[in-house]
Amino acid sequence: MSTPAYDELCQRHLRLHRLAHFQALGYWDQASNMPTKGNEARAQALAELGGLVHQMATEPALRSLLAQAGGENLDDEQRANLREMQRAWTAANALPQALVQAKSLAVSRCEHAWPAQRAANDWSAYVTNLREVVQLSRQEARLLAETKGLSPYDALMDQYEPGMRTAEVDRVFGDLRQWLPGLIQTVVDKQAQESVTEPIGPFSREAQRALGLEAMRLMGFDFEAGRLDESAHPFCGGVPEDVRITTRYREDTFMPSLMGTIHETGHARYEQGLRRDWLGLPISQARSMGLHESQSLSFEMQLGSHPAFAALLRPLLIQHLGEQPAFDPGNLYRLLTRVSRGLIRVDADEVSYPAHVILRYEIERPLIEGQIEVDDIPALWDAKMMELLGLDTRGNFKDGCMQDVHWGAGLFGYFPCYTLGAMYAAQWFASMRRELPALDADIARGELQPVFDWLSSRIWTQGSRWETPELVRRASGETLNPAHFKAHLQSRYLA
Repeated sequence: MSTPAYDELCQRHLRLHRLAHFQALGYWDQASNMPTKGNEARAQALAELGGLVHQMATEPALRSLLAQAGGENLDDEQRANLREMQRAWTAANALPQALVQAKSLAVSRCEHAWPAQRAANDWSAYVTNLREVVQLSRQEARLLAETKGLSPYDALMDQYEPGMRTAEVDRVFGDLRQWLPGLIQTVVDKQAQESVTEPIGPFSREAQRALGLEAMRLMGFDFEAGRLDESAHPFCGGVPEDVRITTRYREDTFMPSLMGTIHETGHARYEQGLRRDWLGLPISQARSMGLHESQSLSFEMQLGSHPAFAALLRPLLIQHLGEQPAFDPGNLYRLLTRVSRGLIRVDADEVSYPAHVILRYEIERPLIEGQIEVDDIPALWDAKMMELLGLDTRGNFKDGCMQDVHWGAGLFGYFPCYTLGAMYAAQWFASMRRELPALDADIARGELQPVFDWLSSRIWTQGSRWETPELVRRASGETLNPAHFKAHLQSRYLA
């Protein structure tokens, strides 16, 4: 059956995908390789490219093509692809090109200045750039909200986690807030009775990079379709055919870099595992950032902090860092699962990590909705850090409200995805253990392929074929159930 309108839409989305490839490489290079004086030129170039992509995504002809394609004889996969095309078109048309370009410029300038400002603990300099990003993000939120019939924050969160609403996040996080502080205290008290040997550094950047590359191979990363680099804030970017991940190094410890690399490898495997026959089409894309974080946390926490995984890491550590008592598997597992109240989110253990996410969510939501202003952030941060983790951050901006790149990058609505991802990851592994009774024994033998196969068949190859609740139900037999996350933490840390 002929489907001319649908076929034309597919060709247009393939062109957008190819331009997005160069956008991704531009952002990756800006974060990892670009000389300092190149930033303004790069910011202008990325804004120009972003404007071109937006112009193509909002061409008037698309409206009639979408309507015509809806009347064509499409199969179920094509219908799902058309649904995602319509979703992308609606979001793009909500925003004027001038706003898209202005935000791109503001974000580039804010992100570029952030590392030096953070190192100097210079909130007053950072906030000058941040105000513009927040102002433009509020405009974006208002326009998307009007188009989608949502609240401003819901409209932004919907860009990252389609269908998720603050009512559900409030319910899930509200329950988490009730039992999480007590669990953190119980685990900290329990672990205080355990003996742990700390690794002895220094650990050279070269040795840590070699270790990270070995860990990526262990986790199945395809080096013919991606690479590892260094940046001020770890991330995963690029396109499925060329995935770029970054990490950062400290010579006094190797754990943040190693586990951060494993985390980003989970993101990368998701991208590398997307269906190639759908490539370039909206249906091929990862379904949501919550599901994306579920993959990184499946790798870093569910698998990377599994009791048997330390034995798999030990020979790699000895090869690249030298042998020492801290690398005994039992001790290494205690290091991997050490719970402490720390200031830095990306270095946090999986028990205290949700507290960091709740803190950010409870600030960024009223910020976007105009209930608070940028200048209110430090005091709110200090109060919530004390309430949730008992830590004093007064005057410590670099380890407080300046530590993340997200707000400066205009990624408002993203933070809930981290803890939603942790909940999804616990749900995946609960389902795996029901279906694969030998799973833990396989991991102990170094046989990780059953994990990868399950994730590939249930998540990676599904792309955006299904809307999120249906994808989750098909993968695990039920929609999001936070009880699996609580059960996982209790089993791992209180048993």
